[in-house]
Amino acid sequence: MMRPFPVLASIPLLFALGACATEAPTQARFDEGTAAYDAGDYGKAYRIFRELADDDDIAALRNVALMERKGQGTDKDPQAAIDDYLEAARAGLPTAQADLGEMYLDGEAGPPDPKAALPWLQSAAAANHPIAQYHLGQLYEQGEVVPKDMKMAEQLYAAAAAHGVQAAVARLSELKGFPAPGTPESPSGASAKPSAPAHPDH
Repeated sequence: MMRPFPVLASIPLLFALGACATEAPTQARFDEGTAAYDAGDYGKAYRIFRELADDDDIAALRNVALMERKGQGTDKDPQAAIDDYLEAARAGLPTAQADLGEMYLDGEAGPPDPKAALPWLQSAAAANHPIAQYHLGQLYEQGEVVPKDMKMAEQLYAAAAAHGVQAAVARLSELKGFPAPGTPESPSGASAKPSAPAHPDH
């Protein structure tokens, strides 16, 4: 079952929000998995998310993939993570699409494959996922799997920076010829940080 979800960076656990009343038991179970994860009880969290994923909960499946990717509560298995991310990504979950694209880019289950990453990053970026926007900006700047387009790259970096992706903030500053945020030469100094909630820079 699909559930509303926030736009997050690729690594944090996906939290389910706003399940309707008929989904209350599933929501409660999902929350139990989230609490276990936050408490560091990864084995329990993995079992709960796996159970929910087997019942077609796509948000839970994305969390299963995350834990397989990191080896939390289960053996580290990049290929299994990709397989589960792929299922969730095909179901339209932007966070899974971004994670999958990042795994392809980084070559976590084989050689780096930016061509395979591209469509997933495009889909997630279109849904305003900031990490996907940052990585897609890199691809447009590099011009290897898409035609080089610095204007598009800057637009994507700006969108990611507005959501607190610090790597995007830094790269955009470099491209614009501004001092990197936080340096003495930066007009705003250490406070040069987007007002939107910050995301981890992974």
